[in-house]
Amino acid sequence: MSLLEVKDLKVHFPVRQGLFSRVKGYVRAVDGVSFSIEPGETLGLVGESGCGKTTLGRAVIRLIEPTAGSVVLEGADLRKLRGEALRQKRRTFQMIFQDPVSSLNPRMTVGQIVGEALEIHNLAPDAAARRERVGELLKSVGLDPLHAQRYPHEFSGGQRQRIGIARALAVRPKLIVCDEPISALDVSVQAQIINLLGDLQQQEGVAYLFIAHDLAVVEHISRRVMVMYLGKVVEMGESRSLCRDPKHPYTKALISAVPVVDPKSKRQRMLLPGDVPSPINPPSGCPFHPRCPVAEARCKTEVPELREVTPGRWAACHLAQ
Repeated sequence: MSLLEVKDLKVHFPVRQGLFSRVKGYVRAVDGVSFSIEPGETLGLVGESGCGKTTLGRAVIRLIEPTAGSVVLEGADLRKLRGEALRQKRRTFQMIFQDPVSSLNPRMTVGQIVGEALEIHNLAPDAAARRERVGELLKSVGLDPLHAQRYPHEFSGGQRQRIGIARALAVRPKLIVCDEPISALDVSVQAQIINLLGDLQQQEGVAYLFIAHDLAVVEHISRRVMVMYLGKVVEMGESRSLCRDPKHPYTKALISAVPVVDPKSKRQRMLLPGDVPSPINPPSGCPFHPRCPVAEARCKTEVPELREVTPGRWAACHLAQ
């Protein structure tokens, strides 16, 4: 049984104009996305800025209210939960935010930040037990438990992200949405955080929805990869297979942009013309056809289905095979 089952998830934001703020259209940030995550698995989510990755991640854990679709976590549809039932269920999922500076309250000590969830969910019988658990969490992410009395501004960017990870682990979640957790960090620190997430997954058995725009990082940490473009999934499959043999033209363009260490490599850069279309008024047919180098006439009118082109590989392209 899957830990998480997302079916036909949509997030549409109304665009209002005029004196009476009438709705003139909708931003289709997420437009019919379906996927699943197994217990202890890492699913990578990649795509250009503005493709809907962060919106999808936040909608899964209901930081943003979905417009349509279902999000079933351990058999319970999160969209149907309200009040105390939703509060109790929130123990099973958490989020690591992109910016380690703005995601931490500057007026709270590290001990208060990490221990807040323990107090809210009554996971520690008293203050002494809470302090002990906070010390264990800080130690698990490579920080000194004695730093619990310090404030976020006294730490480096990498240390702040470790604090965010410790906060997410406090309630022993089954699923963590990682929203580009390394993009704001130095390259050397990025490797430390990636290795830390891998170690914690082995120890705790937690599953990750890992959002990033760097395919090389996603290939390293994920078992499967999902590629998004303009609010839709255009390709999905096993990470190594997808990165070695992409089926969708957009995935090929993303992979061609990844820097190559070997100077003798003859990988040809695939440059896409134009800009990403507006999600308010997406193109007809295949959303990628205005920039696709191999688009045909039917691509302009027929919406391609996300189909299994080879065993375990799904692509939303008429020409994929």
